[in-house]
Amino acid sequence: MDRIVVADNHPLFRAALRSAVDKAAPGVRIDECASLAEARTALNIGGVDLLLLDLKLSDSEGMAGLAAIRAEHPTVPVAVVSASEDATVVRHALGLGAAGFIPKSASLPEMVEAIAAILAGDGWAPETPDVADDDLPARVASLTPSQLRILEGLKAGRLNKQIAFDLGVSEATIKAHLTSVFRKLGVHNRTQAVILAKQMDPS
Repeated sequence: MDRIVVADNHPLFRAALRSAVDKAAPGVRIDECASLAEARTALNIGGVDLLLLDLKLSDSEGMAGLAAIRAEHPTVPVAVVSASEDATVVRHALGLGAAGFIPKSASLPEMVEAIAAILAGDGWAPETPDVADDDLPARVASLTPSQLRILEGLKAGRLNKQIAFDLGVSEATIKAHLTSVFRKLGVHNRTQAVILAKQMDPS
């Protein structure tokens, strides 16, 4: 693992995130940024495993910064950090490709759990009201054949590396697919994806 970039304009909260990162990924290099411009500079250097991005920076507010980063660095996982816990904001961020959503009200253990899950490719977000399940068949049908096989692997309790071996692809490919699977299913992590998929099983 190379670097994790923390972009937040509040020094105290950057310190809190640094503490959480230290516990979730001991020994990893952490770059702190106070603006979107600084975050872009850090990303342009390369070797970034995760960007923790505040939605409210001095030079960016709302989803514009997230959208820009996702367009410029589509392979870098971005976890949104926000004071808002509104379900619409959470879903909007995930819909734009965020790998996770960490509310600023989260406790340190919750932040550690979230960062570890996102680094593992599982995604993480606070519990929000479930979307209606009347369109579940359509959501599952939107998955590609490879994504369906990955979902079957999740249901079987297989790890990312085991699913990667089954499909003959890299673990990084599985992680990238999982982000799309979660977004298409309207869930935030593998546990929710499995629960949703099992609802499709014949009784």
